[in-house]
Amino acid sequence: MKIFKGKSFFFKTVLIQFFLVLVISFVSIVFWENPISDTIINNIPATKTGSNDINLVMIDDKSTTEYRWPWQRTLYADIFEYFNKYTNAKVIVFDILIDSQDKLYPESDKRFFDTIKQSPNTVTAFMANMSGNSTPTDYEKEFNNKFLVDIENFSKINQSQTGLFKNLTVFPKDYFNALKYTGAVNLRLTPTDGKLRTAYDLIKYGDNLYPSISLRAYMLANNSQKLTLTDNFITAENTDLKIPVSSLDFGNVQHKIKFYKMMPDSIYSHKHYSASDIIASNRQIKSGQKPIIDPELFDGKIIIIGANAINIDDALNTTVARRHPGADVQATIIDNLIHNEYLRNLPDIWNILIIIFVSILTFTLIRMLSFIPSLLSLLAAAIIYFVICVAMFNNNITPLVITPLAVQISTMVFGYSYRFILEGKNKEKIQNAMGKYLSQDIMQNVVQNIDDIKLGGKKAVVTVLFADIRGFTSMSEKMTAEEVSVILNEYFSEMEPIITKYNGVINKFIGDAVMAIFGEPVQDIHHPQNAVKCAVEMLKKVDMLRDKWLEEGKPKIEIGVGINTGEAFVGNIGSEKRLEYTVIGDTVNIASRIESYNKVYKTNLLISASTYAHVNDIADVIKIADVTIRGKSQKMDIYEVMKLNF
Repeated sequence: MKIFKGKSFFFKTVLIQFFLVLVISFVSIVFWENPISDTIINNIPATKTGSNDINLVMIDDKSTTEYRWPWQRTLYADIFEYFNKYTNAKVIVFDILIDSQDKLYPESDKRFFDTIKQSPNTVTAFMANMSGNSTPTDYEKEFNNKFLVDIENFSKINQSQTGLFKNLTVFPKDYFNALKYTGAVNLRLTPTDGKLRTAYDLIKYGDNLYPSISLRAYMLANNSQKLTLTDNFITAENTDLKIPVSSLDFGNVQHKIKFYKMMPDSIYSHKHYSASDIIASNRQIKSGQKPIIDPELFDGKIIIIGANAINIDDALNTTVARRHPGADVQATIIDNLIHNEYLRNLPDIWNILIIIFVSILTFTLIRMLSFIPSLLSLLAAAIIYFVICVAMFNNNITPLVITPLAVQISTMVFGYSYRFILEGKNKEKIQNAMGKYLSQDIMQNVVQNIDDIKLGGKKAVVTVLFADIRGFTSMSEKMTAEEVSVILNEYFSEMEPIITKYNGVINKFIGDAVMAIFGEPVQDIHHPQNAVKCAVEMLKKVDMLRDKWLEEGKPKIEIGVGINTGEAFVGNIGSEKRLEYTVIGDTVNIASRIESYNKVYKTNLLISASTYAHVNDIADVIKIADVTIRGKSQKMDIYEVMKLNF
């Protein structure tokens, strides 16, 4: 039964720890993991700025100062005219959504749309929305016929999920007719802190998948016409593209973005130019002047046109900046695609195994080692794990960093608490076991002074009580050993609580006799009175036992009690390796001798004169004068206690 209880306690502990690990892991992953990972990513040595293969043209504060916002679209036309006529840019990404006509300046629209039509390497932006009216069926059909990309879908997960988008951007008709390529600009922020960490590569609308503007630009730059999707990767025809699928969000396929550090004194991670300088350069070239910006700077590069002026809200909260220009985010995503450089989450199975291993290792070290070695070992393990995590981040792999460490800390708290409880239970068991050999009071005294146990003691005034069963030796010769032990065990079991009740401490059992001390180690100024009261109650209990045993056919017993009060040595005697807490001196010897006179005078309770001096107001006695005590030169008086008056 005890073994079962021990196992039950252990299994309950395991279940509690398992539940604790689940809770800590959930809280850590949801609230702590992303900020810690962001900090490491932004500070590891491998961090670098974006590629020179991608340049930004930004409608910035300078641009909106020179040309009042909102712009007439002839200004967009100037930008595209510059890149169409004077540069050999590989791809132009127009990261500005056009979903309506300029009714005030229709001629401005016409020039812009005509310029776009003459730009065969341009990818423009569209958006899928989760609210609003459904896209007109005719428009959706035309949109798919013109812009839908061939995607071979082998992802069972994607096919089983239903998209959330309700409609697509509806382009003005002339703009729609002028376009050749378009891509989605949908981005999803992390719900817990509103930061952008992942990029949609494919969005699901209806039964179709549409590439993002970044992926469409990559395909155009590499003359790729077809994509393949599996549950793990996106690949592109005629390229080495292999985008790891980090997650599927209602059919939308995304990867984890690897951001780059910002360029010196800049809010961009890629080289950028002001849109007003591009417009000025276009007009300068047309008028035969030297342009501010040499068109050759853009040859063979991917150009992203975007907006980031104060009054234009196209900035996102990312892991590297609170207001990260949207065009630079798209440049970052394209950069990831060009160099196949993504952040890859460590597979979930490995994270789970790490958490389980950390929890088990922590709990094992706490159980096996003492406090300081286990604490140092766990600290070393935490440092090693953190170093491994940094090395993995350097290789674009993102494990759970804080979660295993949080699990370790929680397991340490739980483990040390468990150890404390277990040690407490073991101490309690030891105390209970030793209490069967030593008095509970002596045991408590030892425990309270555990660091100061040594040989020696003190002199103190105590009352010593001896109680002995009359004629037990001859009686036991007629009984079996088992019968003797039954009688003694029952007798001592009845006497012990009575002695304890009156603040007495059983010092030892001597065969059929018991020796008890009053006044030490339990402090009691009334120890003589309590010793006598204890003796009277013991005699009454023996009378009850005698009647019971006679009915059971057991022998008749009587006891004699002797009590003496005086100064004695109280403390530890023996050797450094074996101690015994006891009381020694004449006071003890006299008490023993007095008890033996019960046989002589046919009495049951005798006390010394020193004890009588303390109980004369409560005890009726008969004086027995001039008794010779062996070992004492002078005779002394002893008293038989007849009854107590209180």
